[in-house]
Amino acid sequence: MTGKSTSGMTRRSVLGAFAATAVAAAPSFANAAGFLRGAGDIRRIKMYSGRTGERIDMIYWIEGNYIKDAVSELNYFMRDWRTDGVKSMDLRTVDIMAASHNLLDVSEPYMLLSGYRSPQTNAMLRSRSGGVAKNSLHMRGQAADLRLASRSVNQMARAAIACNGGGVGRYSGSNFVHMDCGQVRNWGG
Repeated sequence: MTGKSTSGMTRRSVLGAFAATAVAAAPSFANAAGFLRGAGDIRRIKMYSGRTGERIDMIYWIEGNYIKDAVSELNYFMRDWRTDGVKSMDLRTVDIMAASHNLLDVSEPYMLLSGYRSPQTNAMLRSRSGGVAKNSLHMRGQAADLRLASRSVNQMARAAIACNGGGVGRYSGSNFVHMDCGQVRNWGG
């Protein structure tokens, strides 16, 4: 993650979110903007899958470096559980997820509904719902659908939007938030 990506996500915006949450768990990014840059020496992700029963609670980044074994475990955890297909997840998405979680000031792990999706799974889901994109970022390992029991869809979405790192979709009817590292945008209600 260096400089500015084509998605509009900057290293500075994600580091800013980590800096804010490393010093104090801020309820909004506006309150966090004044904190020192450069904090956030450790990045952690906590999730469970209701589909597989698996759980992770891991540090995946320390002092500017992703931990290879942790990233491999994370890729497996976020696999397409329907096909068992594994793809390298775009770590920008994981960074957005972790920074958003920190901004929410919760200890509860995310429930992962969908990480990587194989083209077959995406086509099957698309045939059942108009809300599934034909060229979904899930198929590139660049998106995740997440839920927290202790926070509303709107609270989760606001935290993800504050990271200014990619797409954020609110799916209030299904009680989840989509986070991706694509173009900065948001949708849903």
